[in-house]
Amino acid sequence: MVAVAALAIVGCGDSGSSSTSTSGAATAGGPQPGPAFGSMNDLPGVLKTPPPWPANTGKLQQRLRAIGLPALTEEGQVTHIHQHLDIFVDGKPVKVADDIGIESKGAFISPLHTHLQTEGVLHVESPTTESFSLGQFFAVWGVRLDAKCLGAMCGGAGKSLRAWANGAPVTGDPTRIVLEERQEIVLAYGTPAQVPDPIPSSYDFPAGL
Repeated sequence: MVAVAALAIVGCGDSGSSSTSTSGAATAGGPQPGPAFGSMNDLPGVLKTPPPWPANTGKLQQRLRAIGLPALTEEGQVTHIHQHLDIFVDGKPVKVADDIGIESKGAFISPLHTHLQTEGVLHVESPTTESFSLGQFFAVWGVRLDAKCLGAMCGGAGKSLRAWANGAPVTGDPTRIVLEERQEIVLAYGTPAQVPDPIPSSYDFPAGL
């Protein structure tokens, strides 16, 4: 493994400003799905456990190699967009961990990451022009996600995994959701009665994002 020098990672707009979700009518249609991600079961350090899930950076570099993403020495600026992710399990919100995709000592950073106190805001900061998927983000996080499973939860007893993008339901595999600028993504695992009502369809992003 090639060692990289420690760097100061400064999150864009990472001021800890509070912001709130807003809800409304579902948008017409949804994003065009990207390619299927494939199974995460054998990714190094992948979590197949109930929430909450930590940033899980212990085997981050191995996961980046496995999924073909670089370990950057600084945040990329060619592709630079943000999304917001809400997760609900059995009707209760689950925190998206701070500092996902950032090595614990700041030695490297993934193009897909979160920052401290950004409350579910995903940062896509790549040195190349390309599209990324929700599956890639969860692979960086090291939390299993596929068409049926979220962490340890894989359906049964009337429970299932559902997804929405900008308020529009996403059918099929949520790992195929293509990450777009200022997108609101919702994952909800549970019974139909436990689905949030209304579904968050947009997000009030902090200033600077």
